[in-house]
Amino acid sequence: MAKLPDSAQPVAKKLIHEQWMAPTREKALAAHVQFIETLSPKYPKAVECLTKDADGLFAFYDFPAQHWIHLRTTKPIESTFATVRLRHRKTKGNSTRQATLARVFKLCRQAERSWRKLDGFQFLPHVVAGIKFLDGAMADAA
Repeated sequence: MAKLPDSAQPVAKKLIHEQWMAPTREKALAAHVQFIETLSPKYPKAVECLTKDADGLFAFYDFPAQHWIHLRTTKPIESTFATVRLRHRKTKGNSTRQATLARVFKLCRQAERSWRKLDGFQFLPHVVAGIKFLDGAMADAA
């Protein structure tokens, strides 16, 4: 979005959301092609920015659909380190490297008490075992 003028951002945002929220990989790829065709004539740098990592952009379709909500966001990472960042600022710096690591470890352990389980956590053994998922459903079931 930073590579686009303000006037083009609403259109680009709509096209990006169509890719991101598509129910299947095919529809997401079709929306991706539409994004490229719509914006590449005027804004090639913005299109290049999104197309260079297209494989990673659509990788979440290879996981169970229940996991998609967690994979589409960076919120878990932000939430984890928000507690650490707040306490670090309150102490106004670090004493030693070991003390800092110990503080971070203890703060993360304390924060994990309030975390909720992943949606579809029962599918984790299947993911770890390498079972293929197509558009959120197990390949064998699809």
